Amino acid sequence: MCGIVGILLRPHAAERGQLDAVEAMATTMHHRGPDGGGIWIDRDAGVALGHRRLAIVDVSDAGHQPMLSHSENLIMTFNGEVYNFAELRLELEALGHHFRGHSDSEVMLAAFESFGVEKALTKFCGMFALALWNRKDRVLHLVRDRMGKKPLYIGIAGQALFFASELKAMRALPGFQPTIETNALAMMLSHGWVPDDSCIWSGVFKLAPGAMLTVSANDLQSCSLVGLQSRARIWWSLAQIAETGQRHPLDLPAPELECELDRLLRVVVRQRMVADVPLGAFLSGGIDSSMIVALMQVQSSNPVRTFTIGFDEAQFDEARYASQVAQHLGTDHTEFRLTAREALNIIPELPQIWDEPFADESQIPTFLVARLARQHVTVALSGDGGDECFGGYARHFMPARLAPVLRLPVALRRTAAAAMLMLSPAAWERILRTVPLPSGLQGILSGDNLQRFAGILDAADERELYERLTMFSPNPMSVAQGVATGSGIPPLPNATARVIYRDMAGYLPGDILVKLDRACMAASLESRSPFLDHRIVEFAWRLPSDVKVRRGQGKWLLRRVLRRYVLEALFDRPKQGFNVPIGDWLRGPLRDWAQDLLDPSRIRRDGILDPLRVQVCWQQHLNGRRDRSRELWAVLMVQAWHAMWRNPDPPAVAEKAVELLTNPATPIARIARGHRAYG
Repeated sequence: MCGIVGILLRPHAAERGQLDAVEAMATTMHHRGPDGGGIWIDRDAGVALGHRRLAIVDVSDAGHQPMLSHSENLIMTFNGEVYNFAELRLELEALGHHFRGHSDSEVMLAAFESFGVEKALTKFCGMFALALWNRKDRVLHLVRDRMGKKPLYIGIAGQALFFASELKAMRALPGFQPTIETNALAMMLSHGWVPDDSCIWSGVFKLAPGAMLTVSANDLQSCSLVGLQSRARIWWSLAQIAETGQRHPLDLPAPELECELDRLLRVVVRQRMVADVPLGAFLSGGIDSSMIVALMQVQSSNPVRTFTIGFDEAQFDEARYASQVAQHLGTDHTEFRLTAREALNIIPELPQIWDEPFADESQIPTFLVARLARQHVTVALSGDGGDECFGGYARHFMPARLAPVLRLPVALRRTAAAAMLMLSPAAWERILRTVPLPSGLQGILSGDNLQRFAGILDAADERELYERLTMFSPNPMSVAQGVATGSGIPPLPNATARVIYRDMAGYLPGDILVKLDRACMAASLESRSPFLDHRIVEFAWRLPSDVKVRRGQGKWLLRRVLRRYVLEALFDRPKQGFNVPIGDWLRGPLRDWAQDLLDPSRIRRDGILDPLRVQVCWQQHLNGRRDRSRELWAVLMVQAWHAMWRNPDPPAVAEKAVELLTNPATPIARIARGHRAYG
C-alpha cells in the first residue's frame, strides 16, 4: 500500500517547471510510503508521476515505482495490492513474459501489455488506485478498484490536471487555491462524512469506485472539471452486480450455501496472508473480525498476531470478547485500553490525517489500534465489509420491524414524535423500565434511541426513512439529501436489499473505507479487507435476503459459517460497533477543548456556522436534555479542520448563506455561499 501523485499539463503549457512539483506532492505522503519514493518526468509529453512506497511484496529494488513495463511503453504508479498476482504471473509466463522480480506491479504491467487495460483490470483481485501512462499514445489512464478501497483525487488548476492519493499532496502544487465546496460541507455536517462523489474542495473530485478516466493532454484544452468527471467510465458496476445477482439468486439449500461461503472466504483470506513483512489482524470479538481471524489461524502454522482496543467505560468495551475469541483460537493477542486522555492527545492530528472533515468518532480507536499494530506488523487484515455484504446493521431489518408503525397516518406519527421529544432521554428511560415491551422494540425504545426513533416516525417513504436512519439528526431537510446514500438504485426485490445497496454504494466508500485507509496509512500500516474481495461481494448479491437477515437477526449465513470455528457463545450477542463514549467525554475531559472550538466569537469570526444555534446544541448536550454528541462531533471536526487549513489572514466572507438544518427545532449550521480560499 502506497501513495501516488501525478501531473499532466495542457498542450503548450508555458511553465514546464510545474512538473517538478510532483516530488513535493509525493513527499507530503511520506506516511503512506516510508520505505522509499520515486518520480518519473517526461517534459516533452508534459507528464510527471510520483510514488511513495510501503514495501509489502518484493521489498527489493525490483518493486520500485514508478515502474516501466518490459517494452518501456507503459509506466505505472500504483497504490494497493493485487492478491492473485501469482496465478496471473503463471498465465503470463505461458504467453512468453519474463519477470525481473516478484512484485504484483510488474505482473500488472505485463497484463496491461498482453490483454489491454480494461480486460486486464477484470482479471485483478485486489484493491488499487493507479495511474498508467502510455508513452506511445500519450494517454493517461487513472483507475480505481471495484469497491473504492483505495482513494484517488483528481483536479484541474491552471495549466494542469493533477491527481493524488490524499488531498494534502495537492497543496504542494503551484497555483492551487482550494475553496470550500458548500454542498460537501453540508453533507458532512448532516452525515459525518463527505460523500464519495463529492469533495470538500471545489475544483477536485474523487474517481468513482470501479471507474477509469482516460485522458490526453489535448483533452484538457477545452475540458472543464465537470467535463473531465463525466468522461470517466465504469469498468465494474456495483449496480449491475446487485441487480443481476438478485434477479438470478443461488437456488441452493442453506448447508450448500454455507459450504460455498466457507470455501470462498478461505481463498480470499489465504491470498491476503501473502506478504514479505510481518502480518496480523484487527480483532474486536465481533462476528466479522472473528471470522477473518479464525480463517487466518486455521490456515497458519503459527499463532496469528491480533490487536484490539478497550475502553474504561464498560458499555463501549468489547476487549473482553476479543480476548475470549483470541484465547479460543490461540492467537498472539495484544490489547490497548483507550482513555479520554489518549483521545485528547491525538485529536489535534485528526484533520491532518483525514484531509476532509470527518466525524465518524470511531476514527479515534481505529487510528490507535492501527498505530498499536504497526509496532509489531506491517499488514493487518480487518473485518470491514461484513456488515454491508451480509446484512449486519440494524437498519437492514428496521424497515420490516417498523412496517406496522409506518402504516399509521402521517399526522398521528408526527404528533407521537413531538410527544417523544418533550422529555429527556433519562426521563424516558425511567418510564420505559416500568412498561413491558415486545422484544422487537426493546432495542429501539431505549435511552437516546427513543429520540432518534421520534425522528423517523413521519418518514414519507423508504428512501427518506434511510436518510433519517443514517443522518446525525432526525431532520428530513438536509441540504443535498440523497447524495451520500445514492438516491438512484437498481431495481431490487425488497427493502432489505435496497438498504444494503445504499450502504454499499454510499456509506461504505464514503465513511468506512475512508476511515480505514486514512487511519492505517497514517500509521504506515497496510489494511486488507477480505470481505470486500469482489468475489465475495458478487456471491453475497446472489444470496436471497432471507439468508442474510432472518427473524430480526443479521448475518444469518455468516454466523453459520463462523460456528464451524468459534463457539457460538463467544459471538452471539447484540451488535456493539466500534463506538467511543464521545458524549461523556464532551461533558468531561474533552469539555475545555470543545468549548474553545465552539466559542461564539470564534465561530462568528470563521463565518461558517451559526454561533447561536451551536450554543443551543452545546448547552442541550451539557445539561443532559439531549444527546447531541454526534452533531457536535461533526461541528467540532469542521472547526478543527478549518483551523488547520485556513489562511493565516483569511479574507472576510461577505455573505453567510444556506442553512443546514440539523434538527427541526435548532438547526446548527449556516454554510457560506461564497467559497473561502485557502492559500
